[in-house]
Amino acid sequence: MPEVSMRVLMILLLVLPLPAAAFEAVTSRDDFVAPVVGKRLTGDGVGLRVTPDGAITGRGFGFIKVAGTWLWRNGLFCRTLTSAIRDFPLNCQTVAVQGDVIRFRADRGTGDTADLRLR
Repeated sequence: MPEVSMRVLMILLLVLPLPAAAFEAVTSRDDFVAPVVGKRLTGDGVGLRVTPDGAITGRGFGFIKVAGTWLWRNGLFCRTLTSAIRDFPLNCQTVAVQGDVIRFRADRGTGDTADLRLR
């Protein structure tokens, strides 16, 4: 009987989906900079670069220039952004990473979420 149980267990392991890896919180400046340096953050109509010296550059929808600044404060990514269409005032956000996706959650982790792909 144990042999049958082992076969059933093996079949279940092959058939059932594996749980998705969870997003891991980023709580330090160094842990934030490491995955984004040299990468483009893309998604939600934007393509951005975030540099270690506190600059944000890129484009929205391929043609709208976006620029801004960022700093790390009390475990949060705090940024400002400007564009020809709209300015975004200082907003401190939580950050989490899962593989090649970085998640920003506005308003100190209580607001909207933006998932951007690291390319």
